[in-house]
Amino acid sequence: MVAGGAAAGLFGALLGLGGGILIVPLLTLGFGLSVREAVGVSLVCVIVTSSAAASVYLERHVANLRLGMTLELFTAIGAFAGGLIAFLVEERVVAGLFTALLVYTAWSMARPRSVPADDPVVAGDALEHGSFRASLNGADYVVRRLPAGIVGSLGAGVVAALLGVGGGLVKVPVMHLFMGVPLRVATATSNLMIGITATAGAVVYLARGGIDPYVAGPTAIGVFLGAALGSRAAHRIDVRTLRLLFVLVLGYTAIQMGRRVIGV
Repeated sequence: MVAGGAAAGLFGALLGLGGGILIVPLLTLGFGLSVREAVGVSLVCVIVTSSAAASVYLERHVANLRLGMTLELFTAIGAFAGGLIAFLVEERVVAGLFTALLVYTAWSMARPRSVPADDPVVAGDALEHGSFRASLNGADYVVRRLPAGIVGSLGAGVVAALLGVGGGLVKVPVMHLFMGVPLRVATATSNLMIGITATAGAVVYLARGGIDPYVAGPTAIGVFLGAALGSRAAHRIDVRTLRLLFVLVLGYTAIQMGRRVIGV
């Protein structure tokens, strides 16, 4: 569990996913936990991932604090609602939703971008409603379509608590593809947000006895170690490599979870 948590934390910090996307399949396929139990543990690990990675991204001025806190208000609301819904839905349905979300997100990230994130920004350019300027390493970019990001954040919160993925699975594509945020900034900002999102969902699971401390303890330790390493190595990895890793991890996990849904 420690080793698996470390691998999940490493990828979670690199890709802004919180590690939950790998922890849920790891615990269900590798250790025989039910999907709902794995989701509860995963939310705890997502909090650990965010705690280990967020400070590093903020220190390096990669994460967009203004954008993250704006979207997180709505994500936390969605996460609380998702935590309540999770105990009303059949476990096989949850696993099927997890698989479908993985497939869609991998496809979204693999196809050509509809909104270029690295367009040159001229100081005098007019901004549309719901947009604002930000910068990364001295290069300006425009955060577009804030209302669409808010809607996506509500959905990310529900998904986070329902599937234990921290919401980064939805937040990164929303910020990158729809809002025009550079991928490196999107992953860093997602890492900043997912801890708050997971906390809102974990409160519901904890109140209903849905978190096993004997599983959460060793898995969370591994996640912390992996996330601390991943957050410090992220700036050395090319963005195209980061995107490819994102797609490959999602695709492989979707196959494994899909097999579980159909009983293979």
